[in-house]
Amino acid sequence: MDLSVYLERDSDTLAGATRLRGTRLSVDFILGLLEQGWSEQQIRSEYPQITQDALQAVFAFARKSLETERLVPLAS
Repeated sequence: MDLSVYLERDSDTLAGATRLRGTRLSVDFILGLLEQGWSEQQIRSEYPQITQDALQAVFAFARKSLETERLVPLAS
């Protein structure tokens, strides 16, 4: 999936946060809704400009962002 079709980043909008193309809805905001218990259906109902493909792009972006994360246990 070409994430640039659905996501964009501009330093002049939302302090450079990655957001859904053409909106002021950041990836972080969408993930926050899911964290609060919203379903994909609720998100799409409340924000009809978000397509299923755009939601998939949010999930793909989150996954790709975590690919380079490594947890290192701290000595106790």
